[in-house]
Amino acid sequence: MAKVQITQIRSIIKRPKNQKATIAALGLGKINKTVEKENTPQLQGMIKKVSHLVKVQDV
Repeated sequence: MAKVQITQIRSIIKRPKNQKATIAALGLGKINKTVEKENTPQLQGMIKKVSHLVKVQDV
């Protein structure tokens, strides 16, 4: 399965609780933190929800 690299590029200050929870579930929390995850439909939904806060690259 393909992997994606997710980097948080914007702060979660003044964001709704559901977006903060999604960022935490992705393993992020600080600006410029990067995680590498398997690309699944569930992950794509999470990325779509916070797409304005993260940058996604294929690995």
